[in-house]
Amino acid sequence: MSTSLLAQPKTRYKPQAKGRKILIIDDDISVAESLACLLERMGFQPSWTTHGETGVAFAESEHPDLIILDLCLPDIDGLAVCQRLADGPHTCDIPIIVVSGWDREEIVRLVRTAGAMYFLRKPYDPRALVVLIEYALRQKDMWDEPAEHS
Repeated sequence: MSTSLLAQPKTRYKPQAKGRKILIIDDDISVAESLACLLERMGFQPSWTTHGETGVAFAESEHPDLIILDLCLPDIDGLAVCQRLADGPHTCDIPIIVVSGWDREEIVRLVRTAGAMYFLRKPYDPRALVVLIEYALRQKDMWDEPAEHS
């Protein structure tokens, strides 16, 4: 009888929330605060701002694991923020989830063109956002993992 160890069965990958930094850029303070509370209860380290310029500066210096971005901001258009983050050498690898109440027919195309991979229309179910966050982090982790060599 062999005493060699069997390979552990593969389990469904779920990204770890603990310590993952999420930046929320939303002009509505109550939305930003409540979302930050939800994410903190889940083990994330949320930060938030109501201004696009502040969000871009924070993302460049702190490099969060994920950004949740509203398009209606008081200082700069959210699509411009998205484009700057997607084009920035220090921020281009950060997944961006755009949440917006804009009711424009071409909004998803505009968001994708600006560099975001994910879009969620307001009002949204917080559980749907959590699923999207987990999916985006899982995709990011797969890209960040070093290639396994045989």
